[in-house]
Amino acid sequence: MARFPNWLVSLTRSAVGTIVFGFVLCGPASADLVTIDENCHGTITGEDGIPVALLCTLKDDPGLGGLSSVVTYTLPFAGVQGDVLLTDADFGGQFLDVIRFNGDGTVIFYSDNVEGFDALADTPSPPGTFYGNTFSIAELGPEGNNGASYVPSSGPPAQPGFAPAATYRFISDATVAAVAEPSPLALLLIGLGVMAFVLKRRGLGMG
Repeated sequence: MARFPNWLVSLTRSAVGTIVFGFVLCGPASADLVTIDENCHGTITGEDGIPVALLCTLKDDPGLGGLSSVVTYTLPFAGVQGDVLLTDADFGGQFLDVIRFNGDGTVIFYSDNVEGFDALADTPSPPGTFYGNTFSIAELGPEGNNGASYVPSSGPPAQPGFAPAATYRFISDATVAAVAEPSPLALLLIGLGVMAFVLKRRGLGMG
């Protein structure tokens, strides 16, 4: 049986360890609790109880009657297409905020501007047209710290945002705690640094 040089064995072990480390930190999150707010702060918390930050950008809504430059979160699963209307008892039970699932892994937060444009998700109006699949839920909590919990049903028909094991928390006024996590690029640089260090220790460094 062929024997490999000790430096190659060490290098292989380092590379495998780096790959496993990166997968643990950057692997796909479990679709358990998705929490989003009006200011592009969102997390997804899996079975391990550790929240992972969601990607959020301002971009045009390609859905029915969609507006431009709206708060758009990217989920690790598609979610059933449809609109969730958040009703407010302080305003006669009418809906003020709209959470839109476009069925492509994006969820958009349309927030009211009743108290002025004080959040990234505040828009001049809700979407011009709603999907046929809509569901209304009431916001709970005092003004300034209210929101709604949502567990979509599989139906049939499946409710907006449905995905196996997915539940949601929509925060209207408060803010989701920020979550920091290493980026894939940072992990790649760490891995390359480890490999370069091993090579140098074995007298095989480049340059």
